[in-house]
Amino acid sequence: MKFSILTLFPEMFEILETSILGRAKKNNLIEIETINIRDFSKDKHKKVDDTPYGGGAGMLIRPDVVYDAYTSLNNKGKVIYMSPQGKRLTQDKVKELSREKELVILCGHYEGIDQRVLDKIVDEEISIGDYVLTGGELPAMVLIDSVSRYVDGVLSNESVKEESFSEGLLEYPQYTRPEIFLNEKVPEVLITRTSQKY
Repeated sequence: MKFSILTLFPEMFEILETSILGRAKKNNLIEIETINIRDFSKDKHKKVDDTPYGGGAGMLIRPDVVYDAYTSLNNKGKVIYMSPQGKRLTQDKVKELSREKELVILCGHYEGIDQRVLDKIVDEEISIGDYVLTGGELPAMVLIDSVSRYVDGVLSNESVKEESFSEGLLEYPQYTRPEIFLNEKVPEVLITRTSQKY
């Protein structure tokens, strides 16, 4: 699966080079490409935002720079705009998105993005919760992480894909060694089960 991320802060996605996603990328199971929206500014200072028509606080990202960044992509998969106004991300949505071959993730910033370009290129708006962040980069990482778990080969243990929220339930409390920690013992039923395995 390929993730193409349209962002003003591509350096934030360097964290995806680590851990499970880093290994998946190294093994060509997933591809993560960042496109810096600022590279498409025609302004000599690389400015990408402007004041909104009708007034209001903050600045909006211009539609032309976003559109040019989008059209620079060779292959254009389903376009997701990470937005607090979007539909809430659920495990069912994650599974659905994992069946795509490519996702283009658009990250907003400032007060958002001019609606005209959103209407033109965005297939779906997704939110990770009812709160506001400084930009769409962290939600994009959440989306990439959750979707990547369903890509064949990313997780070595297939049963992990079906844990907790996949089945509509939360995880139960889990324990490991040492058997006694700060005077708290692992539940006896688990100790008995563990010793039966060996």
